[in-house]
Amino acid sequence: MDKAAGQNGAAALLYPRIDPFDQRMLDVGDGHRVYVEQCGRPDGVPVVVLHGGPGGGCSPSMRRYFDPSVYRVVLFDQRGCGRSRPHASVEANTTWHLVRDIELIRATLGIDRWIVFGGSWGATLALIYAEAHADRVAHLVLRGVFLMTQAELAWFYGGGAGRFWPDIWRRFVELVPEDERGDLIAAYHRRLFSGDPQIETRFARAWASWENSLASMANEGPGGDSPAEYARAFARLENHYFTHAGFLDTDGQILRDAGRIAQVPGTIVQGRYDMICPPAAAHALHAAWPASTLVMVPRAGHALSEPGISAELVRTMDRLRAGD
Repeated sequence: MDKAAGQNGAAALLYPRIDPFDQRMLDVGDGHRVYVEQCGRPDGVPVVVLHGGPGGGCSPSMRRYFDPSVYRVVLFDQRGCGRSRPHASVEANTTWHLVRDIELIRATLGIDRWIVFGGSWGATLALIYAEAHADRVAHLVLRGVFLMTQAELAWFYGGGAGRFWPDIWRRFVELVPEDERGDLIAAYHRRLFSGDPQIETRFARAWASWENSLASMANEGPGGDSPAEYARAFARLENHYFTHAGFLDTDGQILRDAGRIAQVPGTIVQGRYDMICPPAAAHALHAAWPASTLVMVPRAGHALSEPGISAELVRTMDRLRAGD
């Protein structure tokens, strides 16, 4: 779950805009080519940025959380989204393919260990990657924790969040016939993979709008229509992953395996009023992971672009820059 960071008051808190010093398309196999970029200091402290969604893609604003004189920042668009190709494809696209891609990127760039920085679905992927490759992770920086559990999906797609946003929820639900509303993920799946581009786009935009409407405390109404290409990749990939429970072995797997990262230090940055990924998940993760620090940001929702969230993430990266 996530959308790309927006441009608002948070921009003043970030480092200046920078351009990549390296951009490439990496063949990761299975017919997929993944867009990878590097920016900042070529011989700097390596950090990899994992975007949200699944399907959100990375954006130029994501480069700005890191001191470019210190950090070597690696960003990439996960399979099927952003500049990666084929676009909106769910073939050979699972959590474990993405974990393998992260390792291929690390090895290709000659990086031994790196800081892993991710929010929402990016936090999910960061945790799963770290539990599989703890020896490659110097620090985890997580925002808006999502543990890919059925309880979290039920909250967001089963009416929990809708109790706070009943008008927006109604718009999301009423596109689906009444007899299918008991499982909205399945109902949307039928339409997002219908093979009819017009139907897929209509329901993709509705799916994205529901999430975007709740991302920031500044939002007061529907999230608006995302560009068709973006919405189609975002909605299809999210729905595909959620339909398959994140391709995890069991519900609760991330917390079950938290012992694998017991020695990996981490910082969790969580918005107090996150409607997409409520703080209960961040608290549960912190309790299961003694090496972590939990920072609860007051008056902040879910989005990376929330001013309080942005400020805390920059502070965290500056603190790590100083070796603290």
